[in-house]
Amino acid sequence: MSTAAATVRPREVLADLLPASRLKDAALVLGGAALTGLAAQIAVPVPGSPVPVTGQTFAALLVGTALGASRGLASLVLYALAGLAGVPWFAGGSSGVSVSFGYILGMLLASTVVGALARRGADRSVPRMAGTMLLGEAIIYAVGVPYLAYAADLSASAALAAGLTPFLIGDALKAALAMGLMPTAWKLIDKD
Repeated sequence: MSTAAATVRPREVLADLLPASRLKDAALVLGGAALTGLAAQIAVPVPGSPVPVTGQTFAALLVGTALGASRGLASLVLYALAGLAGVPWFAGGSSGVSVSFGYILGMLLASTVVGALARRGADRSVPRMAGTMLLGEAIIYAVGVPYLAYAADLSASAALAAGLTPFLIGDALKAALAMGLMPTAWKLIDKD
């Protein structure tokens, strides 16, 4: 058995495998926020929707899973606060509050939940990771779509049509990518 595999405890997330320090935690939080901001720049407009398809949700869920609940939440809080303060790293280089800000709020909660589940081993296998990603996506939509309806003055059906339906296939692909990445990372660590 390898040293890395022997030191992995069931309550660890990937970030816990690095030597513990406050500097490491700060760097991970900053890196998680930066990754989310970079991924948000991958933005494709959706006809009929004020919300673009972005890599932001994928990054937010990956950050939560890899860093755990507290560091994942801290990363997304930093991301949100910096964007509110004017850093142009929301979708497509925007900042401030927009009709899609509810999705960012949903990402805060989703990152925390998927991080807590990862700490319970949900990132170790494809089936558990699938459930984790689906739950994370559902949380993002549960906050983002009602916020969109309120902020854009849309009916519930119009908000679902503009803020949920066009994104389901893309989010399924992003979830599938995450389902492959995290369990594979653990398998590679176990082989060292």
